[in-house]
Amino acid sequence: MREVQRIVLINGISLPLSATEEDAFQEARRRLRGVHLLSSARELSLYRRSVDARKKKDIRLVYGVAVTLLLPDSFKKPLPFPVLEQQAPEAVYGEEPLSAPPVVVGSGPCGLFCALLLAEHGYRPVLLERGGSVEERKKAVSAFAQTRLLDTECNIQFGAGGAGTFSDGKLVTRVNDSLCRFVLETFVSYGAPSDILTSAKPHIGTDILCVIVERMLEKIEKCGGRVLYHTKMTGIRKVGSRAVAVETNHGEIPLGALVLATGHSARDTYQMLMQSGFSIEPKPFSVGFRIEHKQEDIDKALYGDFAGHPKLAHAEYALSHNTKERGVYTFCMCPGGEVVAGSSEEGGVVVNGMSNRARDGENANSAVLCSVFPEDYGQTPQGAIAFARGIEQAAFAAGGGDYSVPLSTVGDFLSGKIGTEPERIRPTYMGGNAFGLARPEAYLPAFVCEALRNGLLDFDNKIDGFAISDAVLSGAETRTSAPLRLLRTAERTALGFANIYPAGEGAGYAGGITSAAIDGVRTALSLMKTFAPQKDF
Repeated sequence: MREVQRIVLINGISLPLSATEEDAFQEARRRLRGVHLLSSARELSLYRRSVDARKKKDIRLVYGVAVTLLLPDSFKKPLPFPVLEQQAPEAVYGEEPLSAPPVVVGSGPCGLFCALLLAEHGYRPVLLERGGSVEERKKAVSAFAQTRLLDTECNIQFGAGGAGTFSDGKLVTRVNDSLCRFVLETFVSYGAPSDILTSAKPHIGTDILCVIVERMLEKIEKCGGRVLYHTKMTGIRKVGSRAVAVETNHGEIPLGALVLATGHSARDTYQMLMQSGFSIEPKPFSVGFRIEHKQEDIDKALYGDFAGHPKLAHAEYALSHNTKERGVYTFCMCPGGEVVAGSSEEGGVVVNGMSNRARDGENANSAVLCSVFPEDYGQTPQGAIAFARGIEQAAFAAGGGDYSVPLSTVGDFLSGKIGTEPERIRPTYMGGNAFGLARPEAYLPAFVCEALRNGLLDFDNKIDGFAISDAVLSGAETRTSAPLRLLRTAERTALGFANIYPAGEGAGYAGGITSAAIDGVRTALSLMKTFAPQKDF
């Protein structure tokens, strides 16, 4: 009798902290027995583990177990559990020849995964990165903190791996895409901890992600691709509707196809694309500040007496507060992390959050953001860039004009005061001593501050002590997503262009490492579907 294989997910197995993975498997077997499928089960594996801390006196671990079933071909009944659809990229090669290698601009998650897949399939891509290697970035970031001299081309935003390299390596995504598992498995194959495959909130950590990025870039070159650092795209030479070369600070590079994975901070590139006839529209984005608490305070607030339990990692949160007009929410929460200097333009202060794998710092930090809509900035792409840049420049001035961060306590922000020095909770930006006391109103619009103030009070009702008076606010957080979108067709080519592929977060089609990586993979698949591999350029 012919048999077919199906992988189903048994979800929602809630067990006490004292339980083991084997207890979860036993419960999965019990449920299979109840629907007469236990005899068809061939393999059980842990698929997901999360923490349910809604009841602090009874914190639970919630498991999802993947079960491989072998069923007779004649089995026609609907399965009582969801079937897991896990997709690996399946390349279909087109017939159109490439006159030159494809060029991928930007080595963030989107460009990195796109170039890697193209290289593995024989397309020998050229990956352009305006910034430096991982090691060069580390030196540039350290030098900036020590000298306050900003390298505008090699920093936390620009360089190998993109902005995500110097963050937390968080892989949580709201995207429901069958390639999510492929992205996680790829990271594991290059050295990420295997627990990212089962954690409900997977994270790699900046320290490990730096190594992974280097390994992936090395693989691209081993497969025949090229990685060119300190190579900035300055223009695109076109013949009719086709790009034939990319202009750079080191001269022209011929190309057969062009992938634009420039990231959300390449504002000069946006300006060049707008002048080059690309269809670009403004889109909503968010601005705000970073809040820092003691991590132990967050642990106690969310876990109660179970704080510090060996089966519980440091507590995380994701909060939202919606009004009739706009939303306020937390983003990129970094347990045991630090606030980092994300500036990439002279005269502007930008903050971001970072954690290493161990997440063993004293503070927790998170962005607290307010939605901004096109009508807030004139409904043009240029207006969106000017709006965010104006906030960053105001933050620079408010902090003292030397890239120190403008800082306020929550107590001062809520009461309208200014001047309280941080004591119990020490800021972590640039080592903790690079700040000037300033109210958020000094760099954020009034409507944003009003929304953030209401959001903090609402969050305090959800997490006791969230709006504690000595929590620290640092700004400005402006780079959570691109403020515009490069319009593209169903084949992922830019409107009006036959061989140019806007992709990733910078093009307005992703929001975070995982979704950007997925967009890079799907862009590579689309390019391959049109063009044939050319191994001898």
